[in-house]
Amino acid sequence: MSTLQIADLHVSVTTDQGVKQILRGVDLSIAEGETHAVMGPNGSGKSTLAYTIAGHPKYTVESGSITFDGRDVLAMTVDERARAGLFLAMQYPVEIPGVTVSNFLRTAKTAVDGKAPALRGWVKEVRDSMTALRMDQVFAERNVNEGFSGGEKKRHEILQLELLKPKFAVLDETDSGLDVDALKIVSEGVNRAKAATGLGVLLITHYTRILRYIRPDFVHVFVAGRVAEEGGPELADRLEDEGYDRFLTPATVV
Repeated sequence: MSTLQIADLHVSVTTDQGVKQILRGVDLSIAEGETHAVMGPNGSGKSTLAYTIAGHPKYTVESGSITFDGRDVLAMTVDERARAGLFLAMQYPVEIPGVTVSNFLRTAKTAVDGKAPALRGWVKEVRDSMTALRMDQVFAERNVNEGFSGGEKKRHEILQLELLKPKFAVLDETDSGLDVDALKIVSEGVNRAKAATGLGVLLITHYTRILRYIRPDFVHVFVAGRVAEEGGPELADRLEDEGYDRFLTPATVV
């Protein structure tokens, strides 16, 4: 069984005011087939964890490790991480003018798998996945995320998830900006991908509403760059009732 292991991870970022420590010793272990929700207030380090796993050059790993089936993720380039089976659904997907969705998806699939997918089967798979995500087929010929609404961008992220079939997916606030209908559609897509491949999911969110549709096995509360509390789905229910106030003492606010 594949495992993503994060051990004593310390990460900083350089700002106009100097180096700022963000992650301050994070430990997480995510097994294939598990869904872990990471919750916490703004500025607690949730997105920093996501982008560090993905290999964003903005973030500097000061110490600690990330391993995937015993392989050193931090020693991999971004494309090597993708080929190994890691996937990031971004909080703010970027526009790529001049590149159509269909070309982007097939190029990504070819890069991840090491060979181009058979065209006839690939076209059907793309169409079926778009239909399941309630995406009009014309989106395939539009430029990536150009002129897309927030909900359309998030559906496109989950379309990639379903087609690329990673082993682990990091979903960085995929629920942000979605209305109730779009939230259900996106959640159904994540659940379909998990059922089809058994992927592990690290789901980053502020709110519990997405957890009504994507039920976590474990919940981790981030505060000031550390895991302040861990538990099962019942912890998310408690956060729904109580919020984060009990964690935000003067000593824990960055």
